[in-house]
Amino acid sequence: MKEIKTVALVGLGAIGAYFADRLQPVLGDDLRVIAGGARAERIRREGLVINGKQEYYHVVEPGEGEPADLVIFATKMSGLQQAIEDVRAQIGPETLILSPLNGVESEEVVAKTYGWENIVYSLMRISSVKVGNTVSFDPNAAFYVEYGEKKNDPANLSERVLRLKALFDGAGIRYQIRPDMLLAIWEKFACNVSENQVAAVLDLPYGAWGSCEDAEALRIMVAAEVIEIAQKKGIPIETNYARDHLDVIKAVPPRNKPSTLQDILAGRKTEVDIFAGAVIRLGKEYGVPTPYNEFLYHAIRVLEAKNAGTVEGV
Repeated sequence: MKEIKTVALVGLGAIGAYFADRLQPVLGDDLRVIAGGARAERIRREGLVINGKQEYYHVVEPGEGEPADLVIFATKMSGLQQAIEDVRAQIGPETLILSPLNGVESEEVVAKTYGWENIVYSLMRISSVKVGNTVSFDPNAAFYVEYGEKKNDPANLSERVLRLKALFDGAGIRYQIRPDMLLAIWEKFACNVSENQVAAVLDLPYGAWGSCEDAEALRIMVAAEVIEIAQKKGIPIETNYARDHLDVIKAVPPRNKPSTLQDILAGRKTEVDIFAGAVIRLGKEYGVPTPYNEFLYHAIRVLEAKNAGTVEGV
């Protein structure tokens, strides 16, 4: 089995910082952070502060280098298309590709350029806070990667899955190899759409779920629209998945804020297009009413407009 010795990473946000924090100690300069222009200079100059520790990385400009054994896309969806172009020199016939981004369509976007042959499905379960050049997360919390082929037999894992398993084991990256990766991705999507968006509109931390009956009711109702669409698509997600997921949410530090709320508070554009926007589009396609997501879509757009200074009188 071929060992993964070189990794190209695009994006140093919440997901990218977690991978960088684990991979650099074992790979050194064979962890390549792909960045260009002013961003590359900023990373070289300032590095990244992860959980209070200053870290610097081997930065490789787009177009430079040679194919890596593994490419990890860790941008937001809004930056994925540019990232796809930036890593062309890093992708060869045997390069594995992970895109553990939010939403349910990142693998499809990557496949339009690089095909499905090298893509391994993945998602990231992590709660972190990014402020400027600083990323913080609880290193002892049960954060992990879920990854695998579309379908996985635990007794007969593919060579690609085993190569990633060996890398993750060596780097101390927690993971789960899910039997059904489409189910796993849609379960996380239900969480993101409900937790992120309700929290963004009401300015709520994770501690609201389970401690406030009305907040919890909103989370369940929003998730129900995603779950019905998934079931119409043939994804075998349980009807009560969101309700049953509460115990997992309670393991997150209660003061942590979901990423969409972090974006609003920092004045950044959110991922509402791949959350409520995608739910509304898919709801129309599969005949599922999505009134809660339609409300949240416009509510979050208003918050973005307020940040942009385009709402008069505010």
